[in-house]
Amino acid sequence: MSREPFGTTPDGATVERYTLASASGVTIRVLSYGGVIQSVTAPDRAGALADVTLGYDTLDGYLRDKSYLGALIGRYANRIRAGRFSLDGREFTLAANAGGNHLHGGNRGFNKAVWATEAFADGENIGLVLSHVSPDGDEGYPGAVSVRVTYTLTPDGAIVIDFFATATAPTPVNLTQHSYFNLAGTGVGDILDHTLEVAASRFTPVDAQLIPTGELRPVSGTPFDFTTPETIGARINDADEQLRLAGGYDHNFVLDHGAASDLVLAARLTDPLSGRGLDIHTTEPGMQCYSGNFLDGTVAGKGGVPLRYRSGLALETQHFPDSPNQPAFPSTILRPGAEHRSRTIYHFVVRPA
Repeated sequence: MSREPFGTTPDGATVERYTLASASGVTIRVLSYGGVIQSVTAPDRAGALADVTLGYDTLDGYLRDKSYLGALIGRYANRIRAGRFSLDGREFTLAANAGGNHLHGGNRGFNKAVWATEAFADGENIGLVLSHVSPDGDEGYPGAVSVRVTYTLTPDGAIVIDFFATATAPTPVNLTQHSYFNLAGTGVGDILDHTLEVAASRFTPVDAQLIPTGELRPVSGTPFDFTTPETIGARINDADEQLRLAGGYDHNFVLDHGAASDLVLAARLTDPLSGRGLDIHTTEPGMQCYSGNFLDGTVAGKGGVPLRYRSGLALETQHFPDSPNQPAFPSTILRPGAEHRSRTIYHFVVRPA
């Protein structure tokens, strides 16, 4: 493992970059700014290495970023309608930073924080602990929240992400990791030929503002049925109202869980040409599948290559969007004395031809 300076924020905070390498050939680079996974380098069937995540070469790219590339997301991942919710008889108003709604923690969410970092080694595993305190009133949220996220890289190419949080007052907490994957290699075309399998028999349809309607709709017979492997592009342009509203896939899938705390398979993503694969396991009840519909090529990513339409796929394990306003959804309220804990594993593998 190595550590190096990566730049300084406008307010003078030093940002560091850590490089972690495994025996499998998987190497990750993590920034203290936003807890960003800047890159994941993984081998293909022939052993050739490629960076399979979207991102930027410099800190300035992340300071300007509006797409949450590779970042940790909080205090609440995804959308909250009108930036408002009621809790214990009180009304709270959050930053409305996305068409009048609250998105990914507001104007300065966890993706814009400089996290405290501590590297570690545990046998053959190596990793990084990132810590951050969100103060009372941060972006409108009640109570202070102390967050710890651990990235552990295993010898067989898995990134284990552990989330832990406590709060001083009742508050919504919904944390996720927002990497965009292109297993062919960042800057190599789009993800429409990737094959995706999602362990979800239902999804949460949305309205015109991309807020869940409250329905848990079966995926069977719809373009959202990835219960068996299908290419992402096979049905993305179908005449389906949900696809039209979102401009593609930008929906929460309801994972087929056993017990609420079980670590279960959420998704398998494959680039058939290179053979690179990604298996995602999680304890979270949902996963947002976002096909990069708002990437428009106006911003340059690594190597100066424009971040083009559908050039990456985000698979964000999380609780459901707008849960504070949806009593039937799994609760995201964290209370004093309780602990928020969840785990997600990104396992990079090579699949046979």
